Amino acid sequence: MAEKTLNQLKQGQRGRISKVKGNLKQRLLKMGLVPGEEVIIERVAPLGDPVDILIKGYHLSLRKEETKAIWVEV
Repeated sequence: MAEKTLNQLKQGQRGRISKVKGNLKQRLLKMGLVPGEEVIIERVAPLGDPVDILIKGYHLSLRKEETKAIWVEV
């Protein structure tokens, strides 16, 4: 499996979170972005910010900078 950051995935792609890095780590973990969870890129705004993902059955909007801290296995 290839490992990429969440911002490298295209609309409709899915991945499983492998790690969360950076100074936003605690905030992202509290939002449910924990290793082992599957995420699907639902929509990406025209300018790339925000990104709408589906995780644990709910939609979550993240800024582009936040998606760079989330590593997924594709």
